[in-house]
Amino acid sequence: MGDRAVQKEAKKRMREIAKSNRAIVKKFEDEKKRKHVPKLEYQTEMHNPNNILEIDNLHTYFYTDMGTVKSVNGVTLEIPQGKTVALVGESGCGKSVTSLSIMKLVRGPSGQITNGQIRYNRPTGPIDIVKTPISQMQDIRGNEISMIFQEPMTSLNPVFRIGSQIDEAIMIHRPDIKKSEVKKQTIKMLELVGIARAEGIYKSFPHELSGGMRQRVMIAMSLCCNPRLIIADEPTTALDVTIQAQVLELLRDLKTKIDASILLITHDLGVVAEMADFVVVMYAGKIVEQGTAIDVFLNPQHPYTMGLIKSKPVVNQEVDRLYSIPGQVPNPVHLPNHCFFKDRCDKCIECCSGDIPELRQIGQSHKVACHLYDEEEA
Repeated sequence: MGDRAVQKEAKKRMREIAKSNRAIVKKFEDEKKRKHVPKLEYQTEMHNPNNILEIDNLHTYFYTDMGTVKSVNGVTLEIPQGKTVALVGESGCGKSVTSLSIMKLVRGPSGQITNGQIRYNRPTGPIDIVKTPISQMQDIRGNEISMIFQEPMTSLNPVFRIGSQIDEAIMIHRPDIKKSEVKKQTIKMLELVGIARAEGIYKSFPHELSGGMRQRVMIAMSLCCNPRLIIADEPTTALDVTIQAQVLELLRDLKTKIDASILLITHDLGVVAEMADFVVVMYAGKIVEQGTAIDVFLNPQHPYTMGLIKSKPVVNQEVDRLYSIPGQVPNPVHLPNHCFFKDRCDKCIECCSGDIPELRQIGQSHKVACHLYDEEEA
């Protein structure tokens, strides 16, 4: 009888949450469906005109029957023009949701950007992506901001040939180009990403290509309209080490050729060290440390960043067991009211049970969110 009462109470609680969620989600969905939104509503000013993108206090939540999942919970970062910014952290920390928020591709109706700004420095003038209508976003996606998705086999349509999928991306954003010119452009992009037999690959289906070739096709598709910002979400996942190196070299060369900025999302610190100008470390939906690659790798300040670097295998060093950060990431539905890393931290002090630490400046371009530095300031 006791178990039945508990189950009944749980079901009642879930119904209450679902009812509340429907009301919240309806408000956001109605806002998205608005037509003829005045430009003044989404025009904005960049805090630094040398940045191509500025994210300010971004919150992206998922409203589920179990509760509200706070996937991105107050993220603030900036991407300078022509630079590579790496967003690192464990799986489930909110990296990919941050990238989908930039593209305004968070899956609704449960997923919603609830607060914050994403300022994008368009050639025609800065806009706030959060308030930008979908019709305008369709002109930006794939054209000015493009994304290389995590798994190319699930991103490419298995029933269409490679050529027609890249052709489509070009024709959507360049409707004035003739079909023959579109094909030439597609083949040129395939050659640019290092595919030797470009005309043959143009006629191939995705299943006929290896993982590395499919990833190159995804990169070619993302670059076909010369974007100003490339979001690379785990671009080397599931690739062998040799192909990884080739893909990273390719991204580095292409960034220089088309003068683009890159947001590189990864959990591989080796990739970060090789590619990034700036590093942003994310944990449980929040930024815990950010700075130049030299700052973060040579002088890490947050215990979580130290743990990540310590857990990376070192060449020519014998160890009985690789280091791993103890404990588990907190449940994003029931986040604690204190520092999210407190229960896993080996440098925990008394005030860690108090307020959640905010990012504070500890160097010219180095910021950290940790109570250890409250002591220093005091």
